[in-house]
Amino acid sequence: MSDPLCILTVHAHPDDEASKGAGTIARYNAEGIRTVLVCCTGGEEGDIHNPAMDRAEVRNNIAAVRRAELDRAADAIGYQQVHMLGYRDSGMPDTESNFHTDCFAAAPLDEAVDRLVALLRLERPQVVVTYPDEQGNYRHPDHLRVHEITHPAVEKAADPAHRPELGEPWAVTKTYYSSWSRARIRARHEAFLELGLESPYDEKWFSRPDTDDQITTRVSIEGFVNARSAGLLAHATQIDPESTFWFGLPAEVEESLHPIDDYRLARGPELVHLPEDDLFAGIRQPEPVHP
Repeated sequence: MSDPLCILTVHAHPDDEASKGAGTIARYNAEGIRTVLVCCTGGEEGDIHNPAMDRAEVRNNIAAVRRAELDRAADAIGYQQVHMLGYRDSGMPDTESNFHTDCFAAAPLDEAVDRLVALLRLERPQVVVTYPDEQGNYRHPDHLRVHEITHPAVEKAADPAHRPELGEPWAVTKTYYSSWSRARIRARHEAFLELGLESPYDEKWFSRPDTDDQITTRVSIEGFVNARSAGLLAHATQIDPESTFWFGLPAEVEESLHPIDDYRLARGPELVHLPEDDLFAGIRQPEPVHP
């Protein structure tokens, strides 16, 4: 028998799993595919963006609060398993938190890689989703670190000579980078203007390099677009429900604008047929043909 299908995503902080690819996870969960989230940090340095949650008891217990939010978001999106890699949030670039002894960015690279190796061997995903190395102007140390650990972890997980005590070797078939495409941003921007609303997208959004020509895989999330909003709202400290950026468009407009999650194939079989409409393209067993 072939191994059960599984997708594993690697994210930096609680709430990243909601803003990136939530519809894809909801769709694959509905199809019976195992969905696994690896969250590398506890998000301890995240600011409280929702005024209703800016209370002393929340601020003083932010790690526990954000973990509870993550569990609720994962459930709303359709993640069947959440693994914490076990590091502290490193904070924004050039802040004191970058040097905290337990933070992700300061952790020995080999240690972080091997923590992910153990999870890859445990969960045995065919597909891994991570972050690209170029991340525009958002150079968060933890997001950069996610990229730095994923590729070596995928390679070492498949090597039977590497740390056999971490589990049976497992070869990931395909690794993808998640993407917020220019097409998605432009569609939302134009929808705000057509409705006579102020767009949250200023010129800086369109001055970034347009990398849409690098997108290899467009996954339809029709019927699952609302997974993103459900996941975001579960992160009550991070997401203001009055935010026009996330919730400024009517739900029916949002669902019809760009019902696609965009990805770039970063590592996979040499003879893969691009473009794709499925992260499991070339992996799924073909449907049996009945006479």
